[in-house]
Amino acid sequence: MFRFQTYTKPWIKKETPFEKEQRAGEIFRRLKKTYPKAVIALTYKTNFELLVAVILSAQCTDKKVNEITPALFKKYPSVRAFARANIAELETLIHSSGFYHNKAKSIIGAAKKIESDFKGEVPRTMKEILTVPGIARKSANVILGNAYGVVDGIAVDTHVGRISQRWAFTASDNPVKIEQDLMELLPKKEWFGATYRIIDHGRAICKAQRPECARCPLKDICPSSLV
Repeated sequence: MFRFQTYTKPWIKKETPFEKEQRAGEIFRRLKKTYPKAVIALTYKTNFELLVAVILSAQCTDKKVNEITPALFKKYPSVRAFARANIAELETLIHSSGFYHNKAKSIIGAAKKIESDFKGEVPRTMKEILTVPGIARKSANVILGNAYGVVDGIAVDTHVGRISQRWAFTASDNPVKIEQDLMELLPKKEWFGATYRIIDHGRAICKAQRPECARCPLKDICPSSLV
């Protein structure tokens, strides 16, 4: 899923687990200073709207999702409305997000599950929310953290996976393993904010094709820095 980048700095090969943890702490201290207001970019008013927006965001930019959701939430203002949606009409509204058939199926399935099993309320635990159609660990972490302040892990999207590899925090391409590797390096109090600071950093500087290492605040401690 994520493109692995070979580390270019020789000192990384001699780094102990303690030194890696210390470097991780310093990286996130700098990120917190650089991106003090890093938050989720999706717009929503209710917890179920958040869930729908998260489903739509798969393989789609947050900007595009935010363009789609105003009309979508106006047409379907509640869990009940989504549960009774005509799938063809829903697909038309979300077509530009990509993978619209699967997403429409997941959204309607999620609404039906939440209406029938959770009294119309988005579940508050990882165990429960993973039973909802269309929701895996990444989505669950985003929803639980933003809806309820429940932090059970670290949401790993393409930015988080790619940059974690560049920082030599993981050698895995598996989002679940990447999440585990990051959780071992960071105190739990940093898990929620870490996702959004990495995403902001990926968008602003550590880009997939042309990372702007010369102006990166981490260039002296990033093993993949090009400067």
